[in-house]
Amino acid sequence: MLATATYLVLAAFFCSFEPVRGTGIDRHSIVSRYNPTRSASSTTTPMQVGNGNFAFGADLTGLQTFQPFAIMSSWGWKNDSLPPGKTWEDVEVYTGESWDFHGRPMEIMYGGDPLIQQWLISNPNRVNLGRIGLLFFNNHCNVANVTENDLTRKQQELDLWTGILTSQFVYDGEQVMVSTTAAQSSNAVGVSVRSSLLQSGRLGIFLDFPWNDGSSKFSAPFVGQFNATSNHTTSLITGRQLGRDVQAEVAHTLDASTFITSVGGDQFSISRDSPSEHRYSLKPNARSSSFSFTVSYSTSREESLPEPSAIASESTEAWQNFWTNSGFVDVLTGSSDPRAEELQRRIILSRYLMRVNEAGENPPQESGLVNNGWYGKFHMEMAFWHEAHWQLWNDWDLVSGVGESYRKFLPTSLQRAQVQQNFSMGARWSKMTDPTGRSAPGEINELLIWQQVHPLIFAEYEYRTMPSSQTLEKWKDVVNETANWMSVFAFYNQSTRFYDLGPPMYVVAEDTVPNITRNPAFELAYWKYGLNLAQTWMHRLGLPSPAIWQDVKEHLAPLPIEDGLYAVYEGIETNFWTDPTYINDHPALVGLHGWLPPIPGVNLSIAKATADKAYISWNVSNCWGWDFPMLAMSAARNGEREQAIEWLLHPLFEFDDVGMPIGGVRVPTPYFPGAGSLLYAVAMMSRGWDGSNTSAPGFSTDGWNVRVENVNVAL
Repeated sequence: MLATATYLVLAAFFCSFEPVRGTGIDRHSIVSRYNPTRSASSTTTPMQVGNGNFAFGADLTGLQTFQPFAIMSSWGWKNDSLPPGKTWEDVEVYTGESWDFHGRPMEIMYGGDPLIQQWLISNPNRVNLGRIGLLFFNNHCNVANVTENDLTRKQQELDLWTGILTSQFVYDGEQVMVSTTAAQSSNAVGVSVRSSLLQSGRLGIFLDFPWNDGSSKFSAPFVGQFNATSNHTTSLITGRQLGRDVQAEVAHTLDASTFITSVGGDQFSISRDSPSEHRYSLKPNARSSSFSFTVSYSTSREESLPEPSAIASESTEAWQNFWTNSGFVDVLTGSSDPRAEELQRRIILSRYLMRVNEAGENPPQESGLVNNGWYGKFHMEMAFWHEAHWQLWNDWDLVSGVGESYRKFLPTSLQRAQVQQNFSMGARWSKMTDPTGRSAPGEINELLIWQQVHPLIFAEYEYRTMPSSQTLEKWKDVVNETANWMSVFAFYNQSTRFYDLGPPMYVVAEDTVPNITRNPAFELAYWKYGLNLAQTWMHRLGLPSPAIWQDVKEHLAPLPIEDGLYAVYEGIETNFWTDPTYINDHPALVGLHGWLPPIPGVNLSIAKATADKAYISWNVSNCWGWDFPMLAMSAARNGEREQAIEWLLHPLFEFDDVGMPIGGVRVPTPYFPGAGSLLYAVAMMSRGWDGSNTSAPGFSTDGWNVRVENVNVAL
């Protein structure tokens, strides 16, 4: 913990707060217990402050002095230049392969012009907006070459209750303290520095700007290249023409996209280090022991900037409101099981990091606003794990972007289904996409189907909490077009007199051959459940649902069974339980009763036996992220409470010292579907699900005391 003196100094900068206490859970005490601390920078993950649309990643100095962690946003995207000889018309007319869909052609966005195809996959890509760091000078006023090893008495702590990051260290015998805070209603970071080095002119600030492009599928732990200076341009503007409290503005142009960095606060001078670099140095004008400044990022000129103290006050209020008024689960107080400490830590830090990284206007990418995976794009099949937990934890102010995204993407999804793929009706939701709603070319991207049902779950959860005509109308078009496509994708098999799902299609695990994959067990159950939700929605509206919805729901093919257990898909090889092809990825079969509630046509005894088989047969060492909470939910619904806890705390399901969910053997860190699924599973196991009739039905009564406030019951 930081010294008491540190807090006394901070009080001069930031508004104080009183923890909200009462007869319920002492939320402040539990949250503050898990304030992350560091005494050295990580080389893989930053400390973060942010607001869901904008996040700042910091090293040990509270800035990005030694480690170039990213400043990311939900809105900062760019397109690379087109391949040589190609035009925008080539992009617009791109077409892919034609696949057979039960005797008629179905075009997918894959297999066309390879240059345009790769451009579409990697564009637009998400931009690292810049870098802010401390600038050290020697006694001769020259820039000193300082490394983190030159610092002593290094301490850093993130106050989760306020969102304020405090970093302190000693350099050349002088103490330096930095407070870093993210604005909650804008894309700005407020910084306050206190040190006698400022008075002697030996401490300043630098800004730097990287080149960003779509050349790498993954950019982790750092995003962009700071040495590719000839690929992009920056220009500095100062003077009275700038917005209120804006002293300097840097325009950063990458290809055809320009991002504006605005700087204000205490008076300073700013200069460019050299014409060939994109690095700028700030020096305080006053010889004072403190220097506070604000840096804001946008795509247009800022009219004004908030003061750092106002940012700190806003952050304190927003975070206190978050911790005080939304859902809360306490598994620590009164529990004797030694694992309760780690589970509580994961819960608190996941709640913080998901709000920082994944509460934005657009769906989040797998790595949130920490770094880039899949070019920064988001995957709609992961939307459930990223965002459904908000609904169980009653964070309705943070989940509004979910419904808006589906409504925004509805036109492109209608076009995908009816124009591109020639289905008679409905909207087919994409897999890998970006703010345009356009599908990134890819065979899996075009043929995966389980993301189709997710919006029906989101709509249902919202109605359960807000059962109004406004909610029904808000989701009506999305629900209707979602179910319309589900009904026409199901193909009536004249010989069996059942509706088939596929081929062609990919299952959840993406590990089967798409043109022979027919009637996968999980997708059949999810399809049936989704159609029932859509029918119920129309009934609430007082509207008839299309007859085909009912026909498909009633006559979907039965779930495939092999040797008394559910099979991945109909006709799969009988020895698939021992074939590495099928047991090395997401074990979706365990979701038949666990993630999913009881569904007509799903035999719960067979589902449990299938889950038990998966526990011992699946290559768990290759599982990752949301696999473990899904396994926990299956165990919980099947009454195996101890097993459920073991899955949530499995040695391969790891979270680092600041709570970042580790990607494991499959993807870089962080992998936020792991955190989102943890929160969903904890809410379900602690508050319960429809039909559960005991307190904390997913937790053992031996050693666990679980207290829950303002958490919703799971489906």
